[in-house]
Amino acid sequence: MDTEFAAYLDRVRAHRAELRDSVAAVDEALASPIARGGAWRERVRAALAELAHDFQDHIDLTEGPGGLYDSVRRGDPRLVGQVRRLMREHERYREDIAAYLAVLEHGGTMADLPMFREEVTSLVGQLVRHRQKGADLVYEAYDVDLGGSG
Repeated sequence: MDTEFAAYLDRVRAHRAELRDSVAAVDEALASPIARGGAWRERVRAALAELAHDFQDHIDLTEGPGGLYDSVRRGDPRLVGQVRRLMREHERYREDIAAYLAVLEHGGTMADLPMFREEVTSLVGQLVRHRQKGADLVYEAYDVDLGGSG
């Protein structure tokens, strides 16, 4: 592996840690008492806004020209299907995050906060699994462990 790509993977590792922290912040915000009403909504909104930013950075880093997915497609064609699935997940999760954020920013009164919390909690679990699949892809393509903490 050349030094330029090794440096790129270090950026991926660092960003994975940021994304992990953003996902955890959403989870923590969701776990706070709904009975706090507006304070709960604002805490969840702020955490989702940060997640939206970090998830877009993740997409840009992995899907951008010369990025991880380009490299995998060129270097290991058998993994193209996994890359496509991850890219479809990117689109779906970006849309989901934006939709939940819009509800909190512009949705007015939410009649069923417990259901909203359940849906966003489900999204958090999906994002955790997405990170795992990404780490598996990197390991399979390059025999490089991105690490559980990153």
